[in-house]
Amino acid sequence: MQKERYEGIDGLKAYSILGIALMHVLSNGGFNMEGFIFKQLIPAFANLVFLFMMVSGFGMCCGYYQRIIDQKISIEDFYKKRYIKIWPYFAMLCFLDLAISPRKESLYEVFANLTLCQGLLPNMHIEVIGVSWTLAVIFVFYMLFPFFCFLIGNKKRAWGVVVTALVFNRLCEIYFFDGNHIVDSLSVGFTPRLNIVYDAIYFIAGGLIFLYRKELAAFASKYKVIAGAILLIATVAYFAIGSSTLTMLFFCVTALIYTIGCNRVGVLVNPIAKFLGGICFEIYLCHMVIYRMLEKLHLVHLFKNDLLAYIFTAIAVICGSVVFSVCAKWFLNKIEAFIKEKLNNRRVNRV
Repeated sequence: MQKERYEGIDGLKAYSILGIALMHVLSNGGFNMEGFIFKQLIPAFANLVFLFMMVSGFGMCCGYYQRIIDQKISIEDFYKKRYIKIWPYFAMLCFLDLAISPRKESLYEVFANLTLCQGLLPNMHIEVIGVSWTLAVIFVFYMLFPFFCFLIGNKKRAWGVVVTALVFNRLCEIYFFDGNHIVDSLSVGFTPRLNIVYDAIYFIAGGLIFLYRKELAAFASKYKVIAGAILLIATVAYFAIGSSTLTMLFFCVTALIYTIGCNRVGVLVNPIAKFLGGICFEIYLCHMVIYRMLEKLHLVHLFKNDLLAYIFTAIAVICGSVVFSVCAKWFLNKIEAFIKEKLNNRRVNRV
């Protein structure tokens, strides 16, 4: 069965990752700049991780939902594919981060990271590849994906699950993540987004959009101006009303629907967007490592003017992350090919 392909998804992922990188450079660099762009817009890019979760839910359904339901892929093969896709690159980054900042505590965190089960910790506050908390949450979603396929097995049940997840998200905010349940949450660095129960609504919303994908893609493609206007309204609502699960969910849903209707060359569909979308998660995982290297080389504040310093650092981080991701993937692919060749030769010799 051929995986369903929506050309605009790569562009959406690419711009989301670039936005997150811009946000991290701004928040870590100590740049003193005023105005809507630097005080509200770029800091808001932090919440694009939720869009990435929704896209992950949608994308996983496109690739595996029917295969899981029809038992065309075994659970063992499914989990093997998930580990093989993520683990080598992530492991290399963990050891690189450890080499940059060696500490005894970092060894513990590297061990947790290498299991890809760190998302099951009660408080996943890990500094080694700190941005990998998103990967940890997404990998818990992978663990639960066969159950997820059952939950969205029909549209009626899927809507019930969406409502349940939305209620659970709200209960996390007002009850389960309060001082009676999370002791001294500020001092231990706990935030709700580190928890799969809090984030579940975004994955499930991605699954719901998958169930209606043909109708929604047809609507967004035929009425692109209307779909774009709704996305604009969702964006304005986010900044006018403020950040919340509902405003972020509204934005993410409209962004994904608009994207699956994009099938012609444009902002979301072009060779550059496709290229960056293909390595977006690699860029996401390594961009803060690249930033820390620039920091150690004293290049973050190379210019006295904060705006110039920020622009230079952001470009350096993004370009460095792209180059590192491409080179690392090439290197790991060579190692994988070498190991496969050796294993095949060994099997032939045995025969």
